[in-house]
Amino acid sequence: MFGGNKVKINKDILERCKKCSEVAGYASVEEFIEHVLEKELKGIEGGGDSDDAIAESMRGLGYIS
Repeated sequence: MFGGNKVKINKDILERCKKCSEVAGYASVEEFIEHVLEKELKGIEGGGDSDDAIAESMRGLGYIS
C-alpha cells in the first residue's frame, strides 16, 4: 500500500496478529487487522445505540473517564 497511513502497533501484538492472520487464511496481516478493527468499530457504533449508551460502553472499557 503506497502512500498509505501508518499506525504504530506494539511489536508483540503485531506478531500475534501475523500468526492469527495466517491461521485464519487472510491474504495479509493488514487485511486481518482491518477486519478486526472494522468488526470492533461496528460493535461500538452499531445497533442504533444512543450516544449515551456508546459513551457508557466506552467508559466501561476504559477508553474514556
